[in-house]
Amino acid sequence: MRGWLAIPICVAVLAAIAGSAAGETSSSAALSVREYPVPAGSRPHDVAPARDGGVWYTAQRSGELGWLDPKTGRTRHVALGDGSAPHGVIVGPDGAPWITDGGLNAIVRVDPKTQRVRRFPLPASSGDANLNTATFDRRGILWFTGQNGIYGKLDPRVGKVRVFAAPKGAGPYGITATPSGAVYYASLAGSYLGRVNVANSTVRVLQPPTRDQGARRAWSDSKGRIWVSEWNAGKVAVYAPATGRWREWRLPGASPMPYAVYVDDTDAVWLSDFGANALVRFNPKTETFTRVRLPSSPANVRQILGRRGEVWGAESGVDKLVLVRTC
Repeated sequence: MRGWLAIPICVAVLAAIAGSAAGETSSSAALSVREYPVPAGSRPHDVAPARDGGVWYTAQRSGELGWLDPKTGRTRHVALGDGSAPHGVIVGPDGAPWITDGGLNAIVRVDPKTQRVRRFPLPASSGDANLNTATFDRRGILWFTGQNGIYGKLDPRVGKVRVFAAPKGAGPYGITATPSGAVYYASLAGSYLGRVNVANSTVRVLQPPTRDQGARRAWSDSKGRIWVSEWNAGKVAVYAPATGRWREWRLPGASPMPYAVYVDDTDAVWLSDFGANALVRFNPKTETFTRVRLPSSPANVRQILGRRGEVWGAESGVDKLVLVRTC
């Protein structure tokens, strides 16, 4: 357990005109930034707001699932098993946290009330998948990625895990589901967006305009458009399934390194920029960026998630979680 040490900071942020707009302008806005320390050595990787008002996070270094109470700043941890190195965490339709655990090579569910840990190992034939991230489709099937060249699915009702070889081999990373239930994943090493056919488990490769862009994470907006963080290119891209059209924008700054991407309840697009030690908000309507500098450095926010009015990130570099919301 950790005592409460969360200091809200209202910071000035800069909005930059992006894309084909001429030049760069700036304006001021106020956002509330609050950091919450977690136990030293946790190295939090992913976050997921819990239904009880808390926030789940994967403590990758210690092999645990953490839970933070934002009201008090206190945390508790659940051990996931010997060798655990959890990567992703999401909250499933059942309200429980579901974890992609690279160390255990398994999908893990933790009961939010009893803290009972249930593991769903990958088939032995799949080898070390280097599990990354998961999402649920509308049928309640959990789809997941592994950077060592796989994607897979788990039907929680029967506990069966299936694994498939990804096109172009290594690289499957972030994964997302649209409101209609379509599933897409980003391939970092493969530099593509993959659309998963949930009916027959095959994948269609979709190529962003920029070559070798390093598609890292993906997130759907309310219209089913897929937003992609392009790590190598320093850009954010969007794919519109209805038209097959792509668009890209370079993040502001000299050396942007967009890692995570998340679309909030207003359809604003959030990214973590390792190059600027910041979170960056992109407004698709005005095509402008707003940079929110993080108080601690190097924060290394590897994943973003949120709920209405709140955007959460896991600061893996400084053993903290960060919350951003409008003041």
